[in-house]
Amino acid sequence: MSDIYIDEVSKHIGTEVTIKGWLYNKRSSGKLRFLTFRDGTGLLQGVMLKGEVDDGTFSLYDELTQESSLKATGIVRSDPRAPGGHELGIRTIEPIQIAAEYPITPKEHGVAFLMDHRHLWLRSSKQHAVLRVRDEVIRACRDFFTERGFVLVDAPIFTPAPSEGTTTLFETGYFDGKAYLTQSGQLYNEATAMAFGRVYCFGPTFRAEKSKTRRHLTEFWMVEPEMAFYDLEDTMVLAEDFIIFIVQRVLENRQKELAVLERDLEKLSKVGKPFPRITYGEAVEILKDEGKDFAWGQDFGAKDEETLSLRFDRPVIIHRYPLKCKAFYMKTDPQNSKLALCLDVLAPEGYGEIIGGGQREDSLRELEAKIKKDKLPMEAFQWYLDLRRYGSVPHAGFGLGIERTVTWICGRDHLREAIPFPRMLYRIYP
Repeated sequence: MSDIYIDEVSKHIGTEVTIKGWLYNKRSSGKLRFLTFRDGTGLLQGVMLKGEVDDGTFSLYDELTQESSLKATGIVRSDPRAPGGHELGIRTIEPIQIAAEYPITPKEHGVAFLMDHRHLWLRSSKQHAVLRVRDEVIRACRDFFTERGFVLVDAPIFTPAPSEGTTTLFETGYFDGKAYLTQSGQLYNEATAMAFGRVYCFGPTFRAEKSKTRRHLTEFWMVEPEMAFYDLEDTMVLAEDFIIFIVQRVLENRQKELAVLERDLEKLSKVGKPFPRITYGEAVEILKDEGKDFAWGQDFGAKDEETLSLRFDRPVIIHRYPLKCKAFYMKTDPQNSKLALCLDVLAPEGYGEIIGGGQREDSLRELEAKIKKDKLPMEAFQWYLDLRRYGSVPHAGFGLGIERTVTWICGRDHLREAIPFPRMLYRIYP
């Protein structure tokens, strides 16, 4: 007899095994009692027949409550009618803890209730599936860059100055001074790219945005590559390859989870080359064609991105936004001084931006002028300006939001389901 995980049962047909886990649900049909177990790797149906187990084991059925922890020992059998195609012919059950009445039931619950019980909601099948897909997305990100010779060099969480503007900073005390929670690892990535050529960082980022939309969190995770000697065209090609790689990995390895989420796989299967590419100006014309009152020079809001992304059956790359819409580090388009050499990638089906990036300003004089124009503290950026003093080269990069990507791939309605414990404007519990 051996202890195994549920996802290993197919290797143990006809043998006696022990499963350690929790009671997912149960049902009775007279002398036949069914108990479904979960252990984090899957679900397994256990079957007890009166007379085939002792009376004490049979009567335990009445004591066991949803989410009670236990050990179940029995013979693994093939059964195409059972979840996963296998079942456990139970011989003994050993309760570890009889759970109190479980607050999350099959009935409908409100979002606030489920978020207050997020620590338990994670156990439900759909939430479990979403976070399995998140795990696959993260592993795909790491594999993509490792296979292409990128070096992982993580950026700091505490920073002395903003990277994305001063209005969304979380400020914190730092001994006798103050610091800010990072909005992006990009500026530090530029330094490491000058040392290693091609790098990426992966970690949490923070934006104090007073937004309650389905597309915003105050704490979220980004993977951010930065590449020396890349221009905007190189970066668009890399972003396209990156997204296709992630989607293909999920389709290959997470079919079961996507089925639980009832995701339309046909839509995901269309994510291939080439991605449509349109300029900011062309995107504005699309909005006008859709009857939107949109003036050239504005940045796109969530509704605008939704409208644009619904025009395409795969991600769309929008490039060359007005310079005034973008952060100080974006390089000016040499063909049009009003534009920046930047890109956003919008996911289809109305999900909007999942990637933002572009070519960085590599001229010391131009960068100093942009810092002054934005009234940022020049002294805080001396190290960043050094990158333009000592061997400056054309370079570019982007950031991909993990939660936005997972939300799109899983077909969910809100980012709060794409991270284990979401932090939002009015949500910091649990």
